[in-house]
Amino acid sequence: MVVLSDITNRWFEYVLVRYRWILVCFVLLPVSILYDAYHYIRCKIIFKLKSAPNKHDGKVKYVQKQVREWKSSGCKMPMGTSRPGWQTMSVGTSKFKKKLFPIDVDLLDILELNIEKQFVRAEPRVTMGQLTALLCPLGWTLAIVPELEDLTVGGMCNGTGVESSSHIHGLFGNICLAHEVVLPDGSLVRCSKDENSHLFYAIPFSHGTVGFVVSTELRIVPCKQYVKLEYIPLYKADDVCKKMSEESRKSNPVDFIETLMYTKNTGVLMLGKMTNEAEPQKVNKIGKFYKPWFYKHVETFIKYKQQSVEYIPLRDYYHRHTKSL
Repeated sequence: MVVLSDITNRWFEYVLVRYRWILVCFVLLPVSILYDAYHYIRCKIIFKLKSAPNKHDGKVKYVQKQVREWKSSGCKMPMGTSRPGWQTMSVGTSKFKKKLFPIDVDLLDILELNIEKQFVRAEPRVTMGQLTALLCPLGWTLAIVPELEDLTVGGMCNGTGVESSSHIHGLFGNICLAHEVVLPDGSLVRCSKDENSHLFYAIPFSHGTVGFVVSTELRIVPCKQYVKLEYIPLYKADDVCKKMSEESRKSNPVDFIETLMYTKNTGVLMLGKMTNEAEPQKVNKIGKFYKPWFYKHVETFIKYKQQSVEYIPLRDYYHRHTKSL
């Protein structure tokens, strides 16, 4: 019986490794599409009905209740969110969570968009994809948009986020205006630069060790329809560093600066400027499913050894690395 079980496990492992494309193509991809469609429609309906703000207080109280239960149990183990591994931006498994007291922080919605004061208020599980889908059609965007669609507000606030607009706006923490935080004693605290500032400045890079962020106000800025992206192939590391430094230090720099390196000395510098006008023959909708991965597309400019310009829809540009990762 043991031998049969061992043979079955080996055979199952062989099929998963050698023929995993079957599982990916016929199971994982369809399920992922259906899940994304459900999540997108759900968020759209909830935002249109404006029901999220009314339910937010109740969801926060539930988080507080769980934290107080942990405290009353004697604090025998550390707390952690109960978010399952398949919902995280990691290829690893979250085995460490088995040793944590699970706290359900299932806060998924955009709570408020205030154009007059230029901020959007969102719960921690709101993704970058949700925010750009809402804001860009309205002519607004986050000052910094980390490029992967599934990165969350909570992850960016508690960790950090750097983007191709960071030479102007700084890190993701620099566009956070205020947080609501559930502390380890179960209390709810609001913090900003002017209110509980010691807590506000402790959250970036804390990786959730300070408390559970349950909402965040993020600064938004006006945006345009396209990014005029100039590709500049470079063939010496010193030239790459020099050119990036020069561009980022200009008194009126471009909106986006990024370099992809392909060898120790070979890379492509990209300079982007938002615009509402585009040459139709140079528009590249890189977000389409049939388009090559962005980093492979950029690599072609090294071979051509000449500068080139494309116009990329803004949301496609923001999430340019999503497909490849």
